[in-house]
Amino acid sequence: GGDAPGMNPAIRAVVRASVYYNLKVYGISEGYKGLIEGDIKEFHVRSVNKILGSGGTMLKSSRSDAFRTKEGRAKAAEQLRNRGIDALVVIGGDGSLTGAITMQEETGFPIIGIPATIDNDLSGTDFTIGYDTATNVVTECIDKIRDTASSHNRLFFVEVMGRESGFIALRAAIATGAICAMLPERATSLDELVATLRKGYRNHKTSSIVIVAEGNPNGGAIEIANKVNENYNDYETKVTVLGHLQRGGDPSCADRVLASEMGVGAVEGLLSGKSGHMVGVINGKVQYTLIREALKET
Repeated sequence: GGDAPGMNPAIRAVVRASVYYNLKVYGISEGYKGLIEGDIKEFHVRSVNKILGSGGTMLKSSRSDAFRTKEGRAKAAEQLRNRGIDALVVIGGDGSLTGAITMQEETGFPIIGIPATIDNDLSGTDFTIGYDTATNVVTECIDKIRDTASSHNRLFFVEVMGRESGFIALRAAIATGAICAMLPERATSLDELVATLRKGYRNHKTSSIVIVAEGNPNGGAIEIANKVNENYNDYETKVTVLGHLQRGGDPSCADRVLASEMGVGAVEGLLSGKSGHMVGVINGKVQYTLIREALKET
């Protein structure tokens, strides 16, 4: 599925923990597509040199229509068994983990998941890999936008990622002093938003930032800005959609450490029989949650 900053540290941790426990470890290129096609190579301790601070994923990723079929998942499991591989570590978000647990249920092949998505929309862990880096990127961008907003008495609508999750929008709104965060989880009407903006203007607020989560029921930042402008014109209005900027960049210290803990936890979990689980960190401790349970709640 989608990449997230911190995937490389997770890959590194899985490889090096496997070597520590005298296990053979393999890397699969391009996600489920490479798994079905058999693009599988044995890794060694030096295979993951100098990737700890790199964004993206050195294994690359892709979307696989073939893996969405029962036949594709059966072929994927067969590729693993033909190489004498005993278990699979899947690093990704809800789509990747849904595919992983479906494959295990259909084929009986042992799987453990590592949650890596900037959206932070999986339960069973306080934070997912990539979320901290993404919020840092968003905060840095909005700080720069505020400089322009303040200089020109402007109202900026900034759209951030998260699909149906408002975690990035809410955290960035607190960190940047935004006047409002439009979230999927809490319906804020356009009338409420305009009332908040009017109140700020009456209190001599010379510029404002509204952060919009992309899954907001009122629409994206462009759509909301257009609707607001129909009834409100105290400020000149601008829109910025941050887009894939949020998924790139070198992982933060927090994401590097989190990914390293989860990578080791995945290997140790498999060794203790934790098949069908997702590894997470809750209150500073490695925990294991059934993947189906982790997918139920956001």
